[in-house]
Amino acid sequence: MFLMDSLIRRCARGVPQELDAVARSEGIDPAHLVRGITAGRIVVPSNRKRVHRQCAIGEGCRVKINVNIGTSGTRCDPALEEEKAKVALDNGADALMDLSTGGDLAAIRKKILDFDTTVGTVPIYEAVRRAGNAGDVNGDLLFRVIREHCEQGVDFLTLHCGVNHQALAALRADPRLMGVVSRGGAFHCAMMMHRGEENPLYAEFDYLMEILSEYDVTISLGDGMRPGCLQDAEKLAKSVEYVTLGKLAKKAQAAGVQRMIEGPGHMPLDQVGYNVRMIKEITDHAPLYLLGPLVTDIAPGYDHIVAAIGGATACLNGADFLCMVSPSEHLALPNVADIIEGTRVAKIAAHIGDTVRNHEGWRMEREVQMAEARHELDWNAQFRLALFGDHAKKIHCRDGDMETCSMCGDLCAVKIVNELFGEKKKK
Repeated sequence: MFLMDSLIRRCARGVPQELDAVARSEGIDPAHLVRGITAGRIVVPSNRKRVHRQCAIGEGCRVKINVNIGTSGTRCDPALEEEKAKVALDNGADALMDLSTGGDLAAIRKKILDFDTTVGTVPIYEAVRRAGNAGDVNGDLLFRVIREHCEQGVDFLTLHCGVNHQALAALRADPRLMGVVSRGGAFHCAMMMHRGEENPLYAEFDYLMEILSEYDVTISLGDGMRPGCLQDAEKLAKSVEYVTLGKLAKKAQAAGVQRMIEGPGHMPLDQVGYNVRMIKEITDHAPLYLLGPLVTDIAPGYDHIVAAIGGATACLNGADFLCMVSPSEHLALPNVADIIEGTRVAKIAAHIGDTVRNHEGWRMEREVQMAEARHELDWNAQFRLALFGDHAKKIHCRDGDMETCSMCGDLCAVKIVNELFGEKKKK
C-alpha cells in the first residue's frame, strides 16, 4: 500500500514546525503534542490541500466543540448556513461539520471551507443523494465522493466503517426499540441488505486508508449503531461496533492515518462513564468525539441541556470532542438562535470538562479570578471573565446599575461579610 508522508509519520521524525502554534494554544510542550499524535491519542485534523487555523483534539488538550450545520432537502438556504457557521465560530466552536443534503452540495461545502477553521463532512449523505436512494449506492460511488471531499480540502470525514455484517447480525439477534437512528448507519444497512454485500468501507478499508493518507485527512470512525433511546443502551449492536472500531483504529494508526472514534448515543447517566472508558480502552485511547450522550429522552426543546449534562460526564471520563446539540434536536433544522444557544451550552460543558482534565484543574486562573471578582463585587471583571459576558451583563443590568445583584440587594451576604471583616472593594 502506497502511503504519503502523513502528519503521524512526520511526527515520528521530530516536531513539525506547524505544530508549534497548536502546542502554544493548548499550553503544552510541542514534544508532548508530537508524542500524543504518534501514539494516536491526539489528532490535529488538517487536509494538506487547505491552510487554516488548526486545533488539537485528544489527551492533554482542551475539550473541543464541533457544530453541525447544513441544508436539508426540505429547507435549503446556503446563505443561512454560512450565517450559522459564522455565529458558531463567534460563540466558541473549534470545528464545523457540513451535513448538507439539499442544493448544490459541492458549492455549499466550498463556502464552509472558506472559514478559517477545521471542517468535517459525512460523504455517505452526498453519495445517497447522487444515487437516489441508499440501496443503490455502491463502493465505486462512495469512494469517488470520499475522494472529492478530500480533494476539496475537508479535514475529517465521518465514515461508518463499523456498520458491517457482524453488526447487522447483532442488531437482528438483539432487536432494539429504535432500530438504527444514525443516518449513516441506516444508509449502510440499506446498502448491505439491498446488495447482499459487505460494507465497502469495511471490506476495502486498506484502500480507504490510501485515499485518506494521500490528503492527510483524519477519519472519524462513525457510530452507526449508537443507541437512539435509553431503552436501547444495553443492546448488543453498539458493543459489537465498538470492537470493530477498535480493530480499525489500530489499522488506521499503523497506516499513518489520524483517527477519532464516535459514540456512544443515548444512555442513562450512570452508563456514560463506563461506555467512554470502554471505548477508550478498546481503541488504544483514540480521541473520542461524541454528540451528547443524551441522558434522557423526554426533554425535546431542551436536548442541548441534556447533552451538556451527558457531555460533561463523558469528559470527566475521557471524552475529547463534543458535538453541539441544539434546542431543535429531534424537532427541526436549527436556526441561527438555536446554533448560538447550542454552541454556548456545549462550550460550558467543555469548560466543565476542562476543570477536571486541565493540569491546573478547577484552580485554573480564570476560575480563581472570577471568585475574586465576585468577592469584590466587581461586575466589570465578572463580565470580562464570564464565558459569555454579554449575556451575563444584559441580565444584571436589566434592574439598573446596582452595587449588588437585584435578588439580594442590601441583604447581600458578600457585602455584609466584607463590611464585617473591614474589606473594601478594590478600585
